[in-house]
Amino acid sequence: MAKPPGSSSPLRLLARAPRPPALPFQRLVREIAQDFKTDLRFQSSAVMALQEASEAYLVGLFEDTNLCPIHSKRVTIMPKDIQLARRIRGERA
Repeated sequence: MAKPPGSSSPLRLLARAPRPPALPFQRLVREIAQDFKTDLRFQSSAVMALQEASEAYLVGLFEDTNLCPIHSKRVTIMPKDIQLARRIRGERA
């Protein structure tokens, strides 16, 4: 069955979405790292890898979180949905 024109998978839409600016993320990484050790240096590829991993984690978490309100016949996610998604994933007791 052919897809209607203009429809795309969510991953294709995500791939075309504008990337968040790297500089604010880099500042956040440096700020957090400062709490553990001063004068740390980061390769740009390391910061990019951290950003990629963070984005992938958050996208997956929000995909799982979105299932909770759908199951409850709601359309709005709530903090309890994120908590439930994390608990089911085994990330939080």
